[in-house]
Amino acid sequence: MGSKTLARQGVNLSPASIRYVLQELETKGLLLSPHISAGRMPTELGLRLFVNGMMQLSEPSEEERSAIEADVIRGHSPKERLVNATTTLSGLSACAGLVLVPKQELVLKQLGFVVLDDNRALAIIVGSDGSVENRVIELSSSFPASALTEASNYINAHFSGYSFSEAKKRLFSQIDLERSELDSAASDLIKRGLAVWSEDSRKRPVLIVRGQSHLLQDASEDLDRAKQLLEELEDKKEIAGLLEKVSESDAAQIFIGSENKLFSLSGSSVIASPYHGEDGHMVGVVAVIGPTRLNYGRIVPMVDFTAKTLSRIIA
Repeated sequence: MGSKTLARQGVNLSPASIRYVLQELETKGLLLSPHISAGRMPTELGLRLFVNGMMQLSEPSEEERSAIEADVIRGHSPKERLVNATTTLSGLSACAGLVLVPKQELVLKQLGFVVLDDNRALAIIVGSDGSVENRVIELSSSFPASALTEASNYINAHFSGYSFSEAKKRLFSQIDLERSELDSAASDLIKRGLAVWSEDSRKRPVLIVRGQSHLLQDASEDLDRAKQLLEELEDKKEIAGLLEKVSESDAAQIFIGSENKLFSLSGSSVIASPYHGEDGHMVGVVAVIGPTRLNYGRIVPMVDFTAKTLSRIIA
């Protein structure tokens, strides 16, 4: 938009004064000109100044609130409700939508071992929720096959209905009291397995991502940047680490461009808000990711409303 057009929009300045102000803002690093003949656009510093001190929030419309609530309620399970919320938020914001769900430790129902070769066995773990996970365990060449059977029988008899961390505590308690009937090979296998599985289970959050296609809609201007963002979205572990930073907050947090290392190359913005359970503790984080030129005033309240809806319905 040219300075004459701005002057006609009710700005009480002459076109020359407007051009001077824009030049001053550019000198201070708040605006930039991508090309000599192009207009000026805000830098990340300028966007941060706008978000912190000038942004006027626009609450979601009745139609938008109804759409979010209806789609969350429509889910038949907590996970389906989270997927619905992510999809709806992505569509309304025209960004990629994400929901981070800290993975709850699997509660063991049954475990069995299958020998793969002389040095490896496959642990088949069945959870109380019906889920099945497979983990490879390294064995020494002298490890007796009978110890696998002994270990699985012992785990199923003593630890069914417990999480891995609870099972590990019970095992060490029994060993300390010399009440364990295990031989050394089976005992060592169970101790190693429970230690690895409990740690791995706690560190693996569930991340739901929807609406990546929105990131390509405006990609004609900078296709390389859009491709970079899509690649960054593939690293779910790093994204989970970023979203966990907002877990102690009560409201939406905004990361603009290089303010976070993960999306510094693509120059993208993240708006994230935690949702809580009945006890007030953080359950997960809902977020959107898009270009830095987002309509922050509209999308920030939308993300916050989605988080509050999840807190109210899923908790």
